[in-house]
Amino acid sequence: MSTLDSVRIDSFLWAVRIFKTRSLASASCKKNRVLINGVEVKPSRLVKVGDVVVVKKPPISYTYKVLQIAKNRMGAKSVTDYIEDKTPKSEYEQLELKRISGFVGRVKGTGRPTKRDRRKLDDFQEATAGLDFFFDNDLEDDYDAEWLEDDENL
Repeated sequence: MSTLDSVRIDSFLWAVRIFKTRSLASASCKKNRVLINGVEVKPSRLVKVGDVVVVKKPPISYTYKVLQIAKNRMGAKSVTDYIEDKTPKSEYEQLELKRISGFVGRVKGTGRPTKRDRRKLDDFQEATAGLDFFFDNDLEDDYDAEWLEDDENL
């Protein structure tokens, strides 16, 4: 086969900018995170036009259809000429949910918490430890029913 008919999967994934380096693409193949037409592949497997490539990048799996063969890395704008994204929208929604539900206690870009931050958090938790009775649901029975009725009439 000539080089225009097929190319190694690790080289192709690097060329169409799915992975930043060919080494990362190769490592992903070795970890069984790349499938061609439903079959786990080695980095040396040849990819052809029309193949469906699934790349598992936790938490989601990306699905692409090969439109043309690319051996050399290209600009991001020309990637759509070589692959077609077939990833379901539900996968992208899952990625967005994971991004949103991440740790919300830190501002993005502030880095790792310092010892001082940890001490402040410990002090806060100790100070609020005695306030558990405010959130106890058993205390609702102690309220006077008339008081609740008066509150509803407002």
